[in-house]
Amino acid sequence: MTNISKAGTFQLGDRTVKRLGYGAMQLAGPGVFGPPKDRAAAVAVLREAVASGVNHIDTSDYYGPHVTNQIIREALHPYSRDLVIVTKIGARRGKDGSWNVANSAEDLTSAVHDNLRNLGLDALDVVNLRFMFGAHGGPAEGSIEAPLAALVKLQGQGLVRHIGLSNATRKQIDDGRAIADIACVQNQYNLAHRDDDALIDTLAAEGIAYVPFFPLGGFTPLQSTALSDVAKSLGATPMQVALAWLLHRAPNILLIPGTSSVGHLRENLAAATLKLPSGKVGVLDQIASSTGVASHTAGADDDRGSVH
Repeated sequence: MTNISKAGTFQLGDRTVKRLGYGAMQLAGPGVFGPPKDRAAAVAVLREAVASGVNHIDTSDYYGPHVTNQIIREALHPYSRDLVIVTKIGARRGKDGSWNVANSAEDLTSAVHDNLRNLGLDALDVVNLRFMFGAHGGPAEGSIEAPLAALVKLQGQGLVRHIGLSNATRKQIDDGRAIADIACVQNQYNLAHRDDDALIDTLAAEGIAYVPFFPLGGFTPLQSTALSDVAKSLGATPMQVALAWLLHRAPNILLIPGTSSVGHLRENLAAATLKLPSGKVGVLDQIASSTGVASHTAGADDDRGSVH
């Protein structure tokens, strides 16, 4: 069994978590909607993750909706004391599987209670407020004051312990920190998508966790000749190298790669022990600015989804 402690730890709110965690999004059905084809397999993945030492699980009640949290509860409740479950609010699924903005005070209050009920918790360790201002799903400017104030109110009621921001711009993060203590930022970031390079360094200096979603590429899983060559030279898979690069990139990066396969889970966790020689890191650093990055259609087990 891989010793994921070798990846190190970092502070998330008032809890210490291992830097290699697990994202539960893929436990729902296709398109992160409806039940999985094999619920027992989903339960097995969660139990394998925790048995392997994972103590940071990322989820949301809009995965399914409700499905993923209910599977987490079935698989792991009562939860171990060191397990930190991070959820997110700010979206709602339509009956057609669409992803819709849901950031009114009423929406957010309902979402927090949904997460509590389906996870079987009295309080949520960390809640990420997910913004959906961009026309194509990416970060875009917009006022966060009202929804963040609503979440702070829920925190004051003891329902939420710590607050994070997701899909946020640098300005929104600065604005948010003026309103509340921000425990983490969850934005898209990986070998090929590095818009947050400067932000990560700033947050690291201030002790704030950065949690990249789509660490393996999302809809367009990472695929490049350079990545494949480095992986081959190290006797690893390209995805293991991509995860190891993220762990090397900054000490405040917490990984939550998602999968519905025990086999792929074990492969992902093995990245904790993969050491990247400095020369290989230099090659990988150039991938984002090179023309050698390609993509392929995401398979059913890829870490993907319209809204993370």
